[in-house]
Amino acid sequence: MRAGLLVLYCRGMKTEPRKEYEYRIEQRRRAAANRDLWHHRIGNARLALFIAAAVMAILAYGYGRISGWWLLLPLILFLGLAIWHGRVLDALQRLNRAIRFYELGFARLDERWTGTGEPGTRFRDSSHPYCEDLDLFGTGSLFELLCSARTHAGERMLASWLKSPAGPDEILLRQQSIAELRSNLDLREELAILGGDVRAGVEPDPLIAWGEEPDRFQSYWISAAAAALALLAVAGIVMWAAAGYRELFFAAVFGEVLFAFSLRLKLRHTVSTAESIGRNLSLLSMVLGRLEKEDFKTPHLRSLRTALESEGIPPSRLIKRLDNLIVLLESRRNPFFAPFAFILMWEVQLAFLIERWRSRNGRHISAWLATVAELEALSSLAGYSFEHPADPFPEIVDRSPCFDGEELGHPLLPEDKCVRNTVTLDCEVRVLLVSGSNMSGKSTLLRTVGINTVLALAGAPVRARRLRISPLALGASIRVVDSLQAGTSRFYAEIVRLRKLVELADGDVPLLFLLDELLHGTNSHDRRIGAEAIVRGMVRRSAIGLLTTHDLALAHMAEELAPHAVNVHFEDHIEDGRMAFDYRLRPGVVRKSNALELMRSIGLEV
Repeated sequence: MRAGLLVLYCRGMKTEPRKEYEYRIEQRRRAAANRDLWHHRIGNARLALFIAAAVMAILAYGYGRISGWWLLLPLILFLGLAIWHGRVLDALQRLNRAIRFYELGFARLDERWTGTGEPGTRFRDSSHPYCEDLDLFGTGSLFELLCSARTHAGERMLASWLKSPAGPDEILLRQQSIAELRSNLDLREELAILGGDVRAGVEPDPLIAWGEEPDRFQSYWISAAAAALALLAVAGIVMWAAAGYRELFFAAVFGEVLFAFSLRLKLRHTVSTAESIGRNLSLLSMVLGRLEKEDFKTPHLRSLRTALESEGIPPSRLIKRLDNLIVLLESRRNPFFAPFAFILMWEVQLAFLIERWRSRNGRHISAWLATVAELEALSSLAGYSFEHPADPFPEIVDRSPCFDGEELGHPLLPEDKCVRNTVTLDCEVRVLLVSGSNMSGKSTLLRTVGINTVLALAGAPVRARRLRISPLALGASIRVVDSLQAGTSRFYAEIVRLRKLVELADGDVPLLFLLDELLHGTNSHDRRIGAEAIVRGMVRRSAIGLLTTHDLALAHMAEELAPHAVNVHFEDHIEDGRMAFDYRLRPGVVRKSNALELMRSIGLEV
């Protein structure tokens, strides 16, 4: 049933992304040119009205030729033009942001996207079993290629999906959701242009913690007392102006000072916290408002949409109310309004209203943010799927362990430079020992298998002709380095990583391990014994994986571990005195090395 739904949602969604982007960006550019024309026209009209008003003022008050009331006409017209002008400028800005959205899309399609997106550097984790090895985060990373989230919560959700494989049921739900969302280019465009150039403006943790704090203004008498004192102060001003009786005003102000002083600790915390979390709440409100308009088809997306509803009031409206309260609270800092804010006890009354909002709605904030985060993460993967229509969803199989990938490619490599290979690992063949010379493609193969596993187990399409994969834990030792600060050598860092992979292999889910030049930091005798023991232990634990080496002595492990281990290799050859590689995976052990040729090619005498 679920597989049938996925096929249904995939039909008719093979739109050529470049043609669609070209059509849409041309529309946006025409509309932007039209708005820009009206921007200049309205600007000129406002200038003309200002000059006309100046002439009328001279005629009215300099020569007495006309009545001063005639100045109301250009004033009204000027205000109308100002409102119109503001709307035109807002539309122009939105269109320019939409144009930028599609320009970034072209950059990804043309392989020029590195450095144009969010790198997600804060999600890097050197202790993670594969994060650093597979270029998940940083400039030119998988995260930068995928992420289109507007909130920190959405970025965090996407990062967690890349770092933590999902279960089969969750993967299928994500695939169905992505299949529906990838054709919804309108939604992805509008999410991208909301809130101007603000990016990832909502910090989830402080907002959730604030929503779950205990009530501080639990009694309504506080608000009533503040309102009463404010009314007394206003009445005092009226009596002072009308009858010269000022005692009531000073008494009310004195009462306000004492009242505010008694609440100073609560006020200080409430006001500072509200102003802190209030930054960019408008972005969250707009994102929620846009998602609330969607009529999703897949059950999972419908359930996420339903989760946004809270007591019959859309959360976007509730968040907007809070945002408005915080804006009103901050208005007390205006030097012209500050005296009136003091007299009206503006800070106390707004603080009470904000606390009342939190007591009613704060418990829903974490659910709202989680829903927004998941929808943004799904939308990011849907955008990737739309721009790579040839990349299929993997088939998740029950037979474990299994990794059966045909024509696998690396999604971070340009298509014209990406050489695809087929890799199959299962209960029979558990280990591929990949030999080959330097620069022949061994490490790239490991990263290709690893990054496609990350995509598959996150619910995303993969760069392959097809991929059948079972639930797997993933661990790699590819980019392990020494640390001067920690006082650890490269070899020590590697064996610490290997220990973590062994622990992963002892888990409930089979491990897919990726080991590059295993133990090459020690002598050949210890290396062979250690490597064989480690790989044998992995096989005994039902793990599968790839091991690369340019040391042909390690290739004999396949004979020791047969039939569970098989040798494969990459070749090289000389063309016009230079090393050349075809990056094609072949069966068997490599029979030559290019180390001497490489040294000679750069001028070393060997």
